[in-house]
Amino acid sequence: MSLADIPHAPPRKPTRQIRVGTVAVGGGAPVSVQTMTKTDTRDVQATLSQIREVAALGCDIVRLAVIDEAAARALADICRESPLPVVADIHFDHRLALAAIGSGVDGLRINPGNIGGLNRVREVVAAASERGLPIRIGVNAGSLEKEVEARHGRTAEALVESALGHVAILEGLGFHEIKISVKASDVAMTISAYRLLAERTDYPLHLGVTEAGTLTAGTVRSSVAMGILLSEGIGDTIRVSLTDTPAREVRVGLEILRSLGLRPPGSSVISCPTCGRVQVPVIETAARVEEELDRYYSQNPAAPRPRVAVMGCMVNGPGEARDADIALAGGAGKFALYERGRHVATVPQAEAVSALMERVRNWR
Repeated sequence: MSLADIPHAPPRKPTRQIRVGTVAVGGGAPVSVQTMTKTDTRDVQATLSQIREVAALGCDIVRLAVIDEAAARALADICRESPLPVVADIHFDHRLALAAIGSGVDGLRINPGNIGGLNRVREVVAAASERGLPIRIGVNAGSLEKEVEARHGRTAEALVESALGHVAILEGLGFHEIKISVKASDVAMTISAYRLLAERTDYPLHLGVTEAGTLTAGTVRSSVAMGILLSEGIGDTIRVSLTDTPAREVRVGLEILRSLGLRPPGSSVISCPTCGRVQVPVIETAARVEEELDRYYSQNPAAPRPRVAVMGCMVNGPGEARDADIALAGGAGKFALYERGRHVATVPQAEAVSALMERVRNWR
């Protein structure tokens, strides 16, 4: 399924197009989902494990913190094996940016004004230009320049002025492969900042609410801010910043895009809210089913997508199962498995997810 097959997707604000590795950003390209690894970048295998996990879920781009020279060197092994384009997150030290470029990254996230004088910025720009790499200017409300904050306070106007000031530095060096973000932890400020920025530039914009919070709070704040902006046609990439795993960031981000018709639908799972009658782990089972379905459809985007249900007990379970294509209805330590409303098997709870997924894989 392509985006052309999805009705009611909001029109997009025209922006320039850049490329982050194999991923097109802006210029009408699909809105991409990013996340950031939460491992020590110097731990190559742990970092690659997180990257592979989010790639299987449908993530498009991954960002890594580069805190020292050892982390910059580790990028060489990571970039060589990563299934996703890798962006290096650099602060204060232009030498780390140069080392990251040498290690084969696909893009940089820096603020030109805080990595040294103009000559140092020029070195980074020259190296990025030689490799054809884009640079994301990332401004956060908590790290505004003192003079900008003195003029405007910690406001949307300050975020935009700071970002465009950094843009001017790169443009002055003849560099235009730029993406911009202006993030705050305050939802209203974030929305205002991106609206202002979208009026003043046609560079592609990376959306996010910084320090959004834990799973529930961060999901709500990110969904409200990005949902409003994306519905107005603003935004070319997104990152949901949660105090949680990268996998959960990606799943929330994908659902935001799917809800607006900006991504093809993912798994369709009905599940009950559970109650005192339940004798099986419905919450954990439904979550595992969603994860397995997302992984399966990421790897097999053209596969049929049956409607799946995970129900907790025999009161409503059989009835709901008849409305779903494939369903689990819980009993005492076991699940009844239904297909097209017909009971086809009863399996131990430990085998329920694999039994359901087998039916999904063979669905015709």
